[in-house]
Order: sequence, then structure tokens, then C-alpha cells
Amino acid sequence: MPVNLSIKNVPDETAEELRKRAAKNHRSLQGELMAILEEAAGKSTPMSPAEFLDGLRTLGLRTPAESRAMVREDRDAR
Repeated sequence: MPVNLSIKNVPDETAEELRKRAAKNHRSLQGELMAILEEAAGKSTPMSPAEFLDGLRTLGLRTPAESRAMVREDRDAR
């Protein structure tokens, strides 16, 4: 059965960095925190090909040129 966890008194700077990390990974803050916890617990599993394709479809990518443009835009924004 899933358990609800709570972390109190998280510094504003830390919370903001987690939000940025979540956005960079195209996840919600909750999703990013879950990914961090799963990795720390050694429970992360590799993405299946179907999950990978679903992720590409979510991003709306259809060609390599579109992904290159997205990477370039991300790099230029830094």
C-alpha cells in the first residue's frame, strides 16, 4: 500500500531548484520527487521502448530536426 511522505521546512531555494529540475525533465514537482526517491532507493527501472515513444509523442516530436531544435533552444536559454 502506498505511503504519503511529507518534508517540512524545505528552504525556498531548494524548492525552487527542484521545480526547475522538474520542468527541465518535463515532470511535475511530484513526479520529479518520486523519480529522485526511486533512484535513491535503487528502485528505478529502465524506460521501456513504449514509454520512450509515449514520451516523444507527449513532446510532439516527429523528426530528428524537431528534437535538435528543442535541444538548441534549451541550450541557448541557459
